[in-house]
Amino acid sequence: MRTIALEEHYASPAFLAGLGQSLGTYSQYTPKVIGQLRDVGRARLAEMDDAGVDVQVLSLVWPGVEGLKAAAAVKLARKTNDFLAEAVRRHPDRLAGFAALPTPVPEVAADELERTVRECGFKGAAINGHTQGRYLDDEFFWPILARAEKLGVPIYLHPTLPPEPVLRTYYAGNHPSEVTAHLASAGWGWHVETGLHVLRIVLSGAFDRFPKLQLIIGHLGETLPFMFSRLDTILPTKETELKRPISSYLRQNVNYTFSGFNFLPTFLDTLLEVGARRIMFSTDYPLGPMKVARAFLDNLPVSPDERERIAHGNAERLMRM
Repeated sequence: MRTIALEEHYASPAFLAGLGQSLGTYSQYTPKVIGQLRDVGRARLAEMDDAGVDVQVLSLVWPGVEGLKAAAAVKLARKTNDFLAEAVRRHPDRLAGFAALPTPVPEVAADELERTVRECGFKGAAINGHTQGRYLDDEFFWPILARAEKLGVPIYLHPTLPPEPVLRTYYAGNHPSEVTAHLASAGWGWHVETGLHVLRIVLSGAFDRFPKLQLIIGHLGETLPFMFSRLDTILPTKETELKRPISSYLRQNVNYTFSGFNFLPTFLDTLLEVGARRIMFSTDYPLGPMKVARAFLDNLPVSPDERERIAHGNAERLMRM
């Protein structure tokens, strides 16, 4: 069974020489993990072989380039994308790419998306949450959404930390600072932040404006599937003024990956809400172990056809792989 993993991370030399220097301050980014991020060749492919992962679609590791000033974001995005393009050229059957985009300059970001898709064969883009407190529901960013729809490629919306005022107000409580750091990131904040970001995009009417646009989100839906019915009940179309119920956009314009959420109850909830045609395999490498994710995939209580869709078929359809 072919496997295509969609939330798989790397770090370019230009990124590690700048923003990436801060990764070492986070406990999960050990020297081993940073070494794995750096490698886009032999060692990574050997780990993929050992775990039974055929293809990784690589995206620049968090925090990406979204927090940089415009000129710096443009420069780093292009250098990083060129680095990834060369890795994909060396291993076209094993590696594919999501572009890093200089979102502070949306028109330039849209052009960079088109360049990487047309010239480098990239499969879409990965955006790390908000851009300095501004979200993709802001029409300032819609040139990016329009270009992705025109090109027929998805945007992978990856988590980032909440804006600093939110982090201080919501997450810094009567507990140690180490707990605050984890609560605001992989323990809770990353996921509800991304789920809220998707809802803002839906409520802005972006999918009515760009009906063929496709998003991908990880972690089995970033808490959203649990809330589908509640959202439709509390926010009906007569209030939202959207063409469809909120859950309709979440079922037709959003796709969902594992990315480290190898939890059967969470998977079953997502499966019941969106069906096997909207769920795709990922491992969150190197932050998540590929072997664990592959074993989770192999043991899911789904039909052989559904397993094939999740493992590779949905990604092939969505990204023409």
